[in-house]
Amino acid sequence: MPGVLRALTIGLTAFLTVVDLFATQAILPALTTAYGVTPAAMGLAVNASTIGMAAGGFAVALFGRRLDRRRGILVSLAILSIPTALLATMPSLPAFTALRIIQGVCMSTAFALTLAYLGEHASASDTASAFAAYVTGNVASNLFGRLLAAGVVDHLGLATNFHVFALLNLAGAVLVWFTVERTPAMGEADMSHGSPLTSWLRHLANPALRAAFATGFIILFAFIGTFTYVNFVLVGPPFSVGMMMLGAVYFVFLPSIFTTPLAGRVVAWAGTRPTLWASFALATAGLPLLLSAHFGLLLSGLALVAVGTFFAQAVATGFVSRAATTDRGSASGIYLASYFLGGLVGSAVLGQVFDRLGWTACVIGIGAALALGALLTTRLLIAESHRPDAATAFQMQAPGRQSRATH
Repeated sequence: MPGVLRALTIGLTAFLTVVDLFATQAILPALTTAYGVTPAAMGLAVNASTIGMAAGGFAVALFGRRLDRRRGILVSLAILSIPTALLATMPSLPAFTALRIIQGVCMSTAFALTLAYLGEHASASDTASAFAAYVTGNVASNLFGRLLAAGVVDHLGLATNFHVFALLNLAGAVLVWFTVERTPAMGEADMSHGSPLTSWLRHLANPALRAAFATGFIILFAFIGTFTYVNFVLVGPPFSVGMMMLGAVYFVFLPSIFTTPLAGRVVAWAGTRPTLWASFALATAGLPLLLSAHFGLLLSGLALVAVGTFFAQAVATGFVSRAATTDRGSASGIYLASYFLGGLVGSAVLGQVFDRLGWTACVIGIGAALALGALLTTRLLIAESHRPDAATAFQMQAPGRQSRATH
């Protein structure tokens, strides 16, 4: 039971950390109407949080070794409640965008510091379950955060929605206060790798890591493009779903809650590249269904895209920490920054495609991105001489089953 309670605590912390990130996508049509702007303009404003997420990832990669984990997570989640509450005032669109960026910085800082905390304080035997619980909490936030936002807006309005999410931010800080132990910043051993810039240059000189960073960019590019603009397809003919039903659509994320924690085991059995190829293929298989006029088929397509992209994210994240020869924290920070920049670019580029050419062209663009991701996967190879110790690598694999993960 203690192990189950620990997993639930880790998952709930993850949920409360990033619940603001994608929940607002579920109310995009309502926001677009309220602000009187185009879907692309509102989509870019809502997804501007990814700018902050990228900035927070870079900041933690640069300065994270000097930060107290518990204090950093606490402060980030407490401050996060402020821009969230201010969104309830329905400010101008530029102010809305700026507040979303600030939200992103707070979420990303808490996210990255929690990953660092788990990597540093989970035993070798507990590492896999700890990261599985955290990633599952992130997936759950995509589902239940959207459901909550859609339900609150449908019954109580946009302003109340943002007040509710501000309270959730504070709840996350309270949870961390009672469950995360006080710890110092990273030890001197971690400072021996030289300056953060030296570590970054070393990571960027590694072809496998460069490909992994680009793969992360592609994954969120495709995910954001799909789950931002499909909202406008669903509220229009022939579906014409209401706000509450639009939230219920995101039960398509439910299978991912069960499949994503299996990523490490599948990598250990099949290898990184075959697993990523299968993930991209699964997501691509869902794209034709997104063009269907049959509601059930469209939902099936969304479920396939979700399972494929979440699985790919879990695999790519684990690969980065195994491929990094030193300072895995900064490598993970660069990966997260690249990942979230992909979301921003996906929102901007595919938003213009959607506005000018329609949903079919948008889906074609998503398919092209997934094909590029599959091509980049061919570069994900770790040289035997650079393979890190399996017991210390930031991973999502079952303990003792890393032998085939780099192939």
